[in-house]
Amino acid sequence: MFYSAQDSSQQTDYKENLKLIGSLSNLFSDSKTPYLYYRVAEKIFTNAFDAKDLSRGDVALDAVKGKIGIGLKTFLASNNKSFQKVAEFNKDKALYENKSKEKIVQIVSILRNERIRFAEKLYGVDRSVYHCVVRDEHQFRIYEEEMHYIDIANISDIKQRKNSIIFNDSLNDYSFNLSKSTLTKRFVTSDVLEEFDVKILLNPLDDIRTCILQNKLCYDTSSKIIDTLFLPLYGKNRVVYEKSGLNQWNADGRQRDVNEVYIPVPVVVHQHKPGFFPDRDQVFNLKLPDGKILQSKLCQAGSKALMSHSNRELGKWILRDVLSLDEHELLSYEKLQKIGIDSVRIDKIDKNNYEINFSSIDSFENFYQS
Repeated sequence: MFYSAQDSSQQTDYKENLKLIGSLSNLFSDSKTPYLYYRVAEKIFTNAFDAKDLSRGDVALDAVKGKIGIGLKTFLASNNKSFQKVAEFNKDKALYENKSKEKIVQIVSILRNERIRFAEKLYGVDRSVYHCVVRDEHQFRIYEEEMHYIDIANISDIKQRKNSIIFNDSLNDYSFNLSKSTLTKRFVTSDVLEEFDVKILLNPLDDIRTCILQNKLCYDTSSKIIDTLFLPLYGKNRVVYEKSGLNQWNADGRQRDVNEVYIPVPVVVHQHKPGFFPDRDQVFNLKLPDGKILQSKLCQAGSKALMSHSNRELGKWILRDVLSLDEHELLSYEKLQKIGIDSVRIDKIDKNNYEINFSSIDSFENFYQS
């Protein structure tokens, strides 16, 4: 597991910060069970353990440290064997609607496995775990378990109950909610790694006000990211063309490297965000999710193509390292849909430095319709 292998000082820092946030619970609830918003839990975790925060990445993992991927969860102890959401497939309904319960389970399981595999390849992860903060009366508990792929060959006990289909794969129990398109997994959390009390402040708002008035606080007035936009991984009508874009290696004419690709930069991007990118053919740094930096530039008429300076590097990363396509295998929109991504997010750090990450289905369309 992850937690037990971390430095004891980091563990202490983590617990103290969880206690601090838990002590403010009366701001949100009158319950004796401390409140913990999942985004705050993610931030506390990544800060305490120097882990990479993937919350903006639209992937199956929330954090990564070294070669370990982490799915972060916080939920009520309940009976210590509750079902919790692990994936959502709202944009994939067309793939499984009106199918038999057996076929639905198979499709959802394939999608789930593909998305775990995609995230692990994207961030160079060897294995993944769930790290959970389980909440009970005046207490937090730390629990971890492996993030398993669904063992499709051993799926059994498929039963439909009203709007849900339950099944297991010899390792875990799952439930798929048809109306919400969410996959939940049973977490048996009786065997915890650590547990500690949380003292809830009676009047946290007053305490915060007093703290602010009596102490000099450091306010964040800067931002690492100065602008953001989205690019599609497809052409018109959601088609990945066979001889351009991410299949540019297959274009007619001169002989091309099997990894030669470009990411389309539609006209609307330049209209919506003029000056976001450097001028055509001007090289800039593009940082990948795993930390590697590619020398990149905009090319072609109208600056309609984002390419790496060596036109093979970007394609090798996308087609081979992440999507696991064989050489000369065409990329299709269906492949992207299966993984749950069809766009990339570009964050501008300054005029010479940018970062790229994959983004979920409809990200490009939604960004330019807003």
